[in-house]
Amino acid sequence: MFLVMFLMTDRIGKVKKISGPVVIAKGINDIKIGEVVEVGNDRLIGEVVRVFEDYFTIQVYEPTDGLKPLEPVHATGKMLVAELAPGLITMVFDGVQRPLGRIFEQSGAFIRRGVKVNPLSRDKKWYFKPLKKKGEKVTAGDIVGVVKETPLISHKIMVKYDINGRIKEINEGDYTINEPYGYIELSNGKEIPLMMLQEWPVRTPRPYVKRLSSEVPLLTGIRVIDTFFPIAKGGAGCIPGGFGTGKTITLHKISMYSNSEIVIYIGCGERGNEIAEMLKEFPKLTDPKTGRPIIERSIVIANTSNMPVSAREASIYMGVTLAEYYRDMGYNVTLIADSTSRWAEALREISGRLGEIPVERGYPAYLPDKLAEFYERAGRVQPLGKPVREGSVTIIGAVSPPGGDFNEPVTIHTLRFVGTMWALDPELAYRRHFPAINWLRSFSQYAKIVESWWSKNIAKDFGEYRRKALRLLTVSSEIEAIASVVGEGALPDDQRLFLLISDILKEGFLRQTALEGEDIFCIPEKQYLLLKMIMDFFDKVYVLIQKKVPIEEITKLPEISEMKRVKEDERGIKAVKELYNKIMTRLEEISRKYNIQYLF
Repeated sequence: MFLVMFLMTDRIGKVKKISGPVVIAKGINDIKIGEVVEVGNDRLIGEVVRVFEDYFTIQVYEPTDGLKPLEPVHATGKMLVAELAPGLITMVFDGVQRPLGRIFEQSGAFIRRGVKVNPLSRDKKWYFKPLKKKGEKVTAGDIVGVVKETPLISHKIMVKYDINGRIKEINEGDYTINEPYGYIELSNGKEIPLMMLQEWPVRTPRPYVKRLSSEVPLLTGIRVIDTFFPIAKGGAGCIPGGFGTGKTITLHKISMYSNSEIVIYIGCGERGNEIAEMLKEFPKLTDPKTGRPIIERSIVIANTSNMPVSAREASIYMGVTLAEYYRDMGYNVTLIADSTSRWAEALREISGRLGEIPVERGYPAYLPDKLAEFYERAGRVQPLGKPVREGSVTIIGAVSPPGGDFNEPVTIHTLRFVGTMWALDPELAYRRHFPAINWLRSFSQYAKIVESWWSKNIAKDFGEYRRKALRLLTVSSEIEAIASVVGEGALPDDQRLFLLISDILKEGFLRQTALEGEDIFCIPEKQYLLLKMIMDFFDKVYVLIQKKVPIEEITKLPEISEMKRVKEDERGIKAVKELYNKIMTRLEEISRKYNIQYLF
């Protein structure tokens, strides 16, 4: 984010050279890397990225058009920090935490250069309810009070990480974020005011007591993800795919329906119309658990493709810092970055202007380190302070490889640091199969970890059904290759059965609508029952086929079409159970017809 109330000092230098968003300046001998500066007569926001003996390099987060050599550069003495306080939820920020709504009120639809607006309102009062009493000892991270930020989110006010002492005064009532609601007395007798407003450097991870294992799945309501390629709360995943394969829509659905308490959506270099559509949709959408608007648990960072490229680089760190802040309150946060490829392109452009030696496809040599730095901030942790609590940050990054080439550097290096990949397939997208996640190229390292949750909460045999279905899809893909040469009619009945069940799985389980109706969100119980119905049908029909029942006897069953459509039945689980019983009855009739001893 960017703080507007900078420290005004006499540390003033001058612009020496300008190259797009990169500015070289001189004249401030004690400048340091990461320090925020104000560049030019318009006081454009910038950050120092290099320091030499007699000059330093700045990446500017605003357009540098019209900037001239010898214009002043003002040092602020501050790092690039995020403002953390009540008021973050429902807000739309740019990459350096400038509130786009309030900027619009000041300067209209286009951001005026040099505009200075506080990220959070200094006038709005919040009702603070203390959870600690006078005389109690508090340490870094302790929760001392709570503010109702939105109807869905209670904002827990924590002691700053550099403060330990005893509460001398704490009051209940309405306060602004920079107004003291109490005081802490340190061991040396000094008094420190307690305020809701905190700051944190965005490039520094927030500390915690310990990292915990990620065992609980992040449920998205998307069957191909939850059942086949799950991601755990506190995990990291990516969704690579070419243009038109459905990355943004899939991520929108995850942000709308996942079972995390807070969602932070970073539109990093994406088309402005997509972000505008999302901002238009979010206030209208309701949270399925509470019936409240989803925006009441969301933060949007909009740094679209027509905004300064250097701010795109900062937006990722801004988003993950906000996520860690709510994680430390004990919330499960989902951070969605759409897309990390545009972020990497910003790194490439700035690196080129800095004259750094490029490596693969022009990207800087430190691209893998930057990706690791970002994805490693995901995790499920025990935060500092009391009461003891758990929180998580789940990071999901979209990757937009040029031409859908998964061998390009951003995709390849991303796969080193994530635990799951949902590989989008253009062929599936062209056939209108959505979500277009390729079940042969995707993977999840969390599948075995979260299987215990499914076994405990849904069904003990869930893992067995999942593995069997994946094996069937793999085998059927090999059979499809043969059938494309010799024709399906030339295949033996058991192989034709594999193709039939594969088709039912693809149409009745893997394909899912993203627009409206019963199938827009599939609860775990229904996912399990659908999978069980299809795989039990396969097991029993396979026995019949081995007993010489013709495959045509099976393919003419009307229940096959029903299996493909029951997911859309508004009766939900009840409809699936009814169809399951109907299918078993029909197969029992076939077994009697052919005098087969068939156990049901």
